[in-house]
Amino acid sequence: MQLDLSELSQLAPIFRELFKGYHVSRRDPELYAQLSNFQDQYRTLFKALGFELVCDTRGFYYFVPDLAAAAVNKTAQRLALFTFILVEHLADQGRDPIAVLDGGSLGRDELPSLLEKYRDLFIQAEVQTVEELEEKIMRRMTQLGFAGEENGVYRFLPPMHRFLDVCLSVQQDRDLAASLHSVLPLPAPVLIDDDSDEKLLETDDPLDLAEFEEDSEEDALARAIAEEQELDA
Repeated sequence: MQLDLSELSQLAPIFRELFKGYHVSRRDPELYAQLSNFQDQYRTLFKALGFELVCDTRGFYYFVPDLAAAAVNKTAQRLALFTFILVEHLADQGRDPIAVLDGGSLGRDELPSLLEKYRDLFIQAEVQTVEELEEKIMRRMTQLGFAGEENGVYRFLPPMHRFLDVCLSVQQDRDLAASLHSVLPLPAPVLIDDDSDEKLLETDDPLDLAEFEEDSEEDALARAIAEEQELDA
């Protein structure tokens, strides 16, 4: 495919956001529309850089590096653990977890009781205070496009389905997904050391949110464009 870079008017901001692990969804209308309209062109260009551009049918785009590591990084571990905790917490309250995590919301005023209730699990994630919960988990969720925050309310966005999928995939009974309103004996993931070979969750999508440190985003983008131009020459 011959690329017309003049068509990819949002190339720089799209690459910058995807490169740092952000999930582009409909809440980013300009970037989302550009990706939707020129999906094949962007996929071809990014493939030259070694990234797979994934379009989830539920309405979001993200990067998966080629040969991504099987073990998730610390950020993904924390977000996955938080999702497990939140699903169980909502079920205990008689609230539908899927309804909340699929476009629903959670108030900041709910965080203290959530931390107290699951303190032993949060300690695994090196989270011991409400401030650390907001800094290490909630803020990262908003930075990566899994949630938005306004006036003390966190609203979950479609990319949360990546963590919901992980929650559902570890269940022995797949039909459990249809009855998440009941109390769930969810097996909480155990955090691992960075140097450990042990894997946290075995899934086809390892939720690798690590920053890509070998190249700067500017160098990587320039290299990919140069390679494409050489192929077209």
